[in-house]
Amino acid sequence: MADDSIRDWARSGAVTLTGRADGPPLVPPGRAATTARELSERFAELTSVRLDGARLLSERAAYTGHRRRGAVSAGGSCRLLPTADGWAAVSCARPDDPALLGALTRTEVGDDPWPAVTRWLREHTGAEFAEYAGLLGIAGGPVRQHRNPCPLPKPMAPRPPAGLLVVDFSALWAGPLCAHLLSLAGARVVKVETPERPDGARRGNAEFYRLLHAGHRSVVLDPGDPRGRHALARLVDAADIVIEASRPRALAGFGLDADAAVAAGATWVSITAYGRARDRVGFGDDIAAASGLVAWDTDGTPLFCGDAIADPLTGLTAAVLAATAPADGSGMLWDVSMSDVVASALEPGVGPAAGTPGTRSLAARRRNGAWSVETPAGLVPVASPRQREVSDSGRVARSGEHTAEVLRELGIAVP
Repeated sequence: MADDSIRDWARSGAVTLTGRADGPPLVPPGRAATTARELSERFAELTSVRLDGARLLSERAAYTGHRRRGAVSAGGSCRLLPTADGWAAVSCARPDDPALLGALTRTEVGDDPWPAVTRWLREHTGAEFAEYAGLLGIAGGPVRQHRNPCPLPKPMAPRPPAGLLVVDFSALWAGPLCAHLLSLAGARVVKVETPERPDGARRGNAEFYRLLHAGHRSVVLDPGDPRGRHALARLVDAADIVIEASRPRALAGFGLDADAAVAAGATWVSITAYGRARDRVGFGDDIAAASGLVAWDTDGTPLFCGDAIADPLTGLTAAVLAATAPADGSGMLWDVSMSDVVASALEPGVGPAAGTPGTRSLAARRRNGAWSVETPAGLVPVASPRQREVSDSGRVARSGEHTAEVLRELGIAVP
């Protein structure tokens, strides 16, 4: 592993979140922290907004207090479990997930699906799990040691976000981080939710939610109501940038057409687990692990790296893309696959942790009560997750608080 990759990992705060709770912190494989730093530097070139991208990888844990938990994700909703031929990452984060996992195992699991899932996986291969997960809408997949990602989209001509209208349909972390970064660059962000599906992050840590959403206006529209459906379409028509994190068929159910919006000149940022062409779901922890971003203990057990690290890495990637557009002023559809983003940061053959189960990832060493990692250039202290210092950008809007106001401003009939 390159010296700068180890240094960037150590400074990112993600090393503290990697490894077993009763063991030393471990350095993740690849160069995701370096990639995040480089992305933030590119965003600064495009917008003059300066952030430490590597630090963004761990900042949620600074608010939630999450810690490393080995084969259980820092947030506790995802686990790494053995299959008949390897390992798989399985998430149980949504209210419906126990029922879906019960359907997978064909058992009554109640509120604790893990014993049944553990038994089922031991009797099935990773490929079988991937097939069933796709059919049932389960977030998870087999852990792949090596994966060749599809090439990531390349940024185009700079397009300053200042003054642009960003309509954000996304939820949780990756998409909202993209919207937040664009708002720091001066964009006007309108967050859109539906009555049936508010952003699940509202139920999470309030201060972290405020970090990403303060100052954004909130609109709630019902796509099941013809008037709400019409208002959604008109809102998209008015947008300069649309951010969404839904499978294309879900958007079609809302009556929204990405291709039509792009043809009309909009920038459309589509963030999905495995790309728009693949009808699969996933969350930051299971996507990162399934894409190969795991550390390895000496007993051959994979361990989670950081906290849902695919989310902030993808949010940074999406923000850089959204701050660019074709030089001729035409629209652009950015197809951002979280899995490809992670896999692109795992260079083949970089570092022992990127390769072989049973070869322990580089471990931090404790000296004088503090952790550090050794590099050819010397010891580098291991940083803890840290809250970002930001100016007070306002309060978090109540869900739907600005619906009438925003629609009237844009000349859209209020449902």
